[in-house]
Amino acid sequence: MLAKGGASWDGAALPAYPTTAPEVTIARVTIPPHSALHVHKHPIINAAYMVSGAITVVAESGKELKVHAGDGFLELVDTWHHGRNDGDEPAVIVVVYVGSPGVPLTVEK
Repeated sequence: MLAKGGASWDGAALPAYPTTAPEVTIARVTIPPHSALHVHKHPIINAAYMVSGAITVVAESGKELKVHAGDGFLELVDTWHHGRNDGDEPAVIVVVYVGSPGVPLTVEK
């Protein structure tokens, strides 16, 4: 078991699952060395697995989560944040999004 729960990594409860038919998306995200993603939020539930490298996830509140290869975590929902790779190798993450058709996976600030 890599991750399981009803709350994201910052302790916020996950939202109720929509009553529409689900749409599941699996994405691979690569963050190059010494770079960061744009500030963004996810309007839907998502969980991630760190394939290689390491990142620091930084929430707008200032809370941080350090994630290393082999870690699984429940991502933030409707909370502005970004991932930062301070290392010397690419950080590769596989993310599973569970939402509804037509709802975006990510919204940039």
